[in-house]
Amino acid sequence: MRGRFIKKVSFSQAKIWGKFGQAKTPANFNLEITARCNNYCRHCDVAVPQNDRPSKRNELSLKQIINIADQALALGVFRCTLTGGEPLLRKDFFEIFLALKKKGLLVSLFTNATLIRSEHIRFFKRYPPRNIEVTVYGISRNTYEKVTRRRGSFAEFKHGLGLLLKNKIPVQLKAMVMRSNVQELPQICRFCRKHSKGFFRFDPFLNLRLDQNPKKNIDIIRERLSPDEIVAVEQADWQRRLALKKNRNRLINSGPSLYNDNRIFRCDAGSWDCYISHDGFFRLCQSLCLAGCSYDLKKGTLADAWNKFVPRVINMRSNKKEFLEKCRKCKLINLCMWCPARAYLETKELDKPVEYFCQIAHRRADQLRN
Repeated sequence: MRGRFIKKVSFSQAKIWGKFGQAKTPANFNLEITARCNNYCRHCDVAVPQNDRPSKRNELSLKQIINIADQALALGVFRCTLTGGEPLLRKDFFEIFLALKKKGLLVSLFTNATLIRSEHIRFFKRYPPRNIEVTVYGISRNTYEKVTRRRGSFAEFKHGLGLLLKNKIPVQLKAMVMRSNVQELPQICRFCRKHSKGFFRFDPFLNLRLDQNPKKNIDIIRERLSPDEIVAVEQADWQRRLALKKNRNRLINSGPSLYNDNRIFRCDAGSWDCYISHDGFFRLCQSLCLAGCSYDLKKGTLADAWNKFVPRVINMRSNKKEFLEKCRKCKLINLCMWCPARAYLETKELDKPVEYFCQIAHRRADQLRN
């Protein structure tokens, strides 16, 4: 970490700027540098225990990460988000961050903040991240540790977040809403908006496990709010309520269906963003992890994945009448959490309706109409 390596160049002068805006050029890649985590959160769809040996053994090396970063830059990428698991569990975290920063990438970090120490603060002051996103599971010890299922995690979270805020490291706060913390959501929202000016979001939609672990999926389903409860928490939060009201006409499609062909993918996946798992698999998004929709970067290139593999995935078609009649023609599609990735996690099929998502969409629509 010795020496200063950054020179000031305006963004318009940077080489990567010339590639940005070109057709089908990615702008950002999310890099999961580990699936391991020091918490055991009830709702988590990806993390494994911090000492999980098979997962640690399969993690991309620093050399492999640098190689992927070079390929990403060649495509025109200028942003990278380090995620996990808990990224700070990597012993070579500083080396990874610094290597990406040296490439000229705008580097962001997703963390639970429980491992933040003074050495991280010194590092981030010298090599500032674009931003750090921290998830707030509760603002009391009982609630926070009910979610994380780890004694002492709340004190560590308070200490780590306190260091970031005290030293004016750019922090954005967010929250996952579930049965274990919903009673504290108003206080969580106030806390986050106070300490994360200009940014805060909460998400009441819990995905099932990427590894399809049945026992852990039971935990997630138990933590899910009912459709009526989701609408209630959205209406109770004034910012979410106003946003829904403002966009009511767009969210409820009163005209012909927006999508009237048989393509399965209608989201932004593969448009400007991608996800790379800890073991080197390219995905259009984090949740789209089935074999036919993942590309092994250890056996191919990022350019091949983006230019050839992505078009094949997003052009997948369905001939299932239930999907085409119920989902593809639905006028509430913008209020629904359905997507092919979530559908697969719920049903093991990319093109199958999910009743839970359907109920949420109709409850939200009823509330907006009223």
